[in-house]
Amino acid sequence: MTDRTPSPSPLPSGQRGRLARLRRGVLPGQSETGRMSVRPGRMARGRRGTQPKVVALGGGMGLSASLAALRRITGDLTAVVTVADDGGSSGRLRAELGVLPPGDLRKALAALCGDDDWGQTWARVIQHRFQSQGEMHGHAVGNLLIVALWEQLGDHVQALDLVGKLLGAQGRVLPMSAVPLELTAQVRGHDPALPDAVATVHGQATVALTPGEVQSVHLVPHDPPAVPEAVEAVLDADWVVLGPGSWFSSVIPHLLVPDLLKALEETKARRVLSLNLAPQPGETEGFSPQRHLEVLGRHAPKLALDVVLADKAAVPDSDSLTEAARGFGAAVELAPVARPDGSPRHDPELLAAAYDRIFRMHGRIGPWR
Repeated sequence: MTDRTPSPSPLPSGQRGRLARLRRGVLPGQSETGRMSVRPGRMARGRRGTQPKVVALGGGMGLSASLAALRRITGDLTAVVTVADDGGSSGRLRAELGVLPPGDLRKALAALCGDDDWGQTWARVIQHRFQSQGEMHGHAVGNLLIVALWEQLGDHVQALDLVGKLLGAQGRVLPMSAVPLELTAQVRGHDPALPDAVATVHGQATVALTPGEVQSVHLVPHDPPAVPEAVEAVLDADWVVLGPGSWFSSVIPHLLVPDLLKALEETKARRVLSLNLAPQPGETEGFSPQRHLEVLGRHAPKLALDVVLADKAAVPDSDSLTEAARGFGAAVELAPVARPDGSPRHDPELLAAAYDRIFRMHGRIGPWR
């Protein structure tokens, strides 16, 4: 008997066009010649090719907030992401397969997805976590996709670039190092029974929630190799943005990779330090905004900055922050960047407006480059 399966309903013309392009191997945002087309950010000014080259360094939700803002004002954006995570899905994949922890890289890619249906659908897909009673519980789809491509291609950067093309990401995502790193911290009062004793705490997930006061952090290995493309991006940038994010576990680790720190010190780019909206329970509990700068300076005493960005409502003592910023050669910019709901999270539109203002007031006049 002949199978009389009903014919599928015809697709709308727009979907037919997209499907035809995918069958030809052309991904969203890509031209027929294979070049990625970049849509200028909504707040960008000037002719095509005059947008600033921006590199953002960090990890986790802090970097995601910065990228969601920066993609609105430039089409030339690179994220350099920490690779010391050892918790959750990333930690399990790292322990089992010996790979870089993919979680923060995944979050950065999701933040760079566009606001159209394609971008937002893929952002939700790669952030989706399986819920089960078995081995797949808690794994994120994007983590598995990234690790699969690493194994297929044998190249971290090439695989991440391919994921970015699939998502239509409005920027590039790079790991800061090509080897998985362990974060260790010297913590005073880690044991409440010994408040003056200094103990060594191992692992990013543990450091992020440690009781006591973090004195310093280190990486194992102590001199990890930087990804060459990350170093090149920093040296070639117009602006470098460091932070916001978990200070000891996402921001400072970039300063502990020797070649990356050297690039940050030698680049001709202007440097912005974006401060958190509130101290983080555990690693920076009780820290003032200026204290964040002080510990940053202890880990990178030769690092110069141009601008320190903070939310005015999060700075009770602007004079002390100005004095601390002056030690880096930086000016302080206070701007409303928090979500209006009162949560300690950055609003992408407000943060984009603050970055846009900084780039124009403290950058070059006229066309970039």
